[in-house]
Amino acid sequence: MSQTQPEAPATEVPIWPALIVPVLKALAAGETLHRKDLFRKAADEAGLTETAREETLNSGGLRYEQRMGWVLSHLTRANWIDRPIKGHYVITDAGRQWLQENPDGINYSQAHEIFAQYWPKAQNAESLQPAAAGPEHVEELEPVEQIEYGINRIQEEVGAALLKRLREGHPDFFEDAVVKLLLTMGYGGAEQRGRRIGGSGDGGVDGVIDQDALGLDRVYIQAKRYSADNTVGREAIQAFVGALHGVSASKGVFITTSKFSQGAKDYAANIPTRTILIDGTRLVSLMIKYRVGVQVKQSYDVVELDEDFFE
Repeated sequence: MSQTQPEAPATEVPIWPALIVPVLKALAAGETLHRKDLFRKAADEAGLTETAREETLNSGGLRYEQRMGWVLSHLTRANWIDRPIKGHYVITDAGRQWLQENPDGINYSQAHEIFAQYWPKAQNAESLQPAAAGPEHVEELEPVEQIEYGINRIQEEVGAALLKRLREGHPDFFEDAVVKLLLTMGYGGAEQRGRRIGGSGDGGVDGVIDQDALGLDRVYIQAKRYSADNTVGREAIQAFVGALHGVSASKGVFITTSKFSQGAKDYAANIPTRTILIDGTRLVSLMIKYRVGVQVKQSYDVVELDEDFFE
């Protein structure tokens, strides 16, 4: 199991303190803006690229909106902005004055010092203080992103353990596992039409998924259980494609517990026969996502204020 802590995901979206000035500038004209309009205008003020605006969290929400939402929470508590009606915001005199005095903004440490006083003591440590452990920059993430970072750490450790078990298991077990994964992902239909066909005389394929009841459309599988230092080259993919031609197949999935060479990837991407390559990293990611070989240990609910309750 890996003992190295993963870094927070790379992002083009600035940390939330860097978005304070853009949010206040978006409101500086004095108009009352809906939350969505405010986010878009603040994104323009911050000069966010299209790539940054399209970044998503694991939950599916937009990262820049999540971070700006955190800014709104701080600014509202500090009385720098007001919410005159549901979902709409306007700058206050205090916010306007702060913007005039701090046109260049503040860093994370300064933001912590300013806003900690506005939050209940029980939330100060959790919401604003630096993380007790982990990479230094993790403290700059918003709470939801810190949760996702923690989940990613857990999944990385579980993934490493899962990959180790797959490599150490019997080849037949591995072939059965990948067939089950594809069936769980929805291939094979409601009737779960898939099976392992590995062994002597398998013709170079280890499993098959029937996409329809009559087996007219089939996906063939090659499953190779290799060590981490092994690289699957172009020759192995060529052999698999040859096996597909031997059974008149047009689709194949090559799955390995190791990795593929660039030559193998380029070859698979440029041949008429549709061939999908899944390396060890993607394999365990899919197994975790579709709960194959893993189970949910504990679930947590993330809550937010119900604005309708206060209307």
